[in-house]
Amino acid sequence: MKPILETRDLCCVYSIGTPFEHKALDMVNFTAFPGEYIGIIGHTGSGKSTLIQHLNGLLKPTSGQVLLDGKDIWSDKKLTREARFRVGLVFQYPEYQLFEETVYKDISFGPKNMKLEPDEIDRRVRESAEFVGLTEEQLEKSPFELSGGQKRRVAIAGVIAMEPEVLVLDEPTAGLDPIGREDILANIRAYHAAKNATIIIVSHSMEEMAQTVGRIVVINDGVIPLNGTPHQVFSHGQELIDMGLGIPQVTQVFQRLKELGLPIHNGIYTLEEAKQELLALAGKGGKIC
Repeated sequence: MKPILETRDLCCVYSIGTPFEHKALDMVNFTAFPGEYIGIIGHTGSGKSTLIQHLNGLLKPTSGQVLLDGKDIWSDKKLTREARFRVGLVFQYPEYQLFEETVYKDISFGPKNMKLEPDEIDRRVRESAEFVGLTEEQLEKSPFELSGGQKRRVAIAGVIAMEPEVLVLDEPTAGLDPIGREDILANIRAYHAAKNATIIIVSHSMEEMAQTVGRIVVINDGVIPLNGTPHQVFSHGQELIDMGLGIPQVTQVFQRLKELGLPIHNGIYTLEEAKQELLALAGKGGKIC
């Protein structure tokens, strides 16, 4: 299978030629395949937000390439414009970007820019609103009458309405309570399942990554030191900690149990895995407490 989106030797240098020159990305090679659910993690300033802003052409590489279906998105203006519709980007705290009179108009902004027919715009608005759990009544309200979590749904719906093949979300659950976080993640999973879209999600929550994604890409100081399944990545617990990242709480517990001498496998990162590991240990006659 060929990747739908990739970067080749991607470099980004800010403020070139000034005392503030900073290399944010250094020869980054990133791939995303059709239908994948990918998580990107990294400490503040690691380069993860810079990377995702290159994926749909918001930032132009200092050097290297961004390829969509094998074509360099900067090789032609039409390809650059196309990338911005095919790769949808939801910024952190996207609710601050709402501006229209009604929720309906806000969600329809992207499809209108795509020059779609009114019936198609209406279908997309209502379908995307349903994906994120907005009601018909809420579509006619001002977005500024809604709660913070509802505004977040409107902003996500506005990107989903463009029906991107790749949906990129920067900290989509930031600032939400536990119920709100799970609701948003469920909305994203529903879009992923219904459209078989590629999902790329940036998060600081190791628990979210463990429970949600199929592959994790770790960015540290502008490079990718780890890239693999959650099991593979969380097996490098100490490396992640040394990079200033956390690991899921359940992984911390089992790492400590291993340090205490119990025959525990590396890379336990979900409660279900923890349960099975403890049952297996008990079955072997191991002492759990």
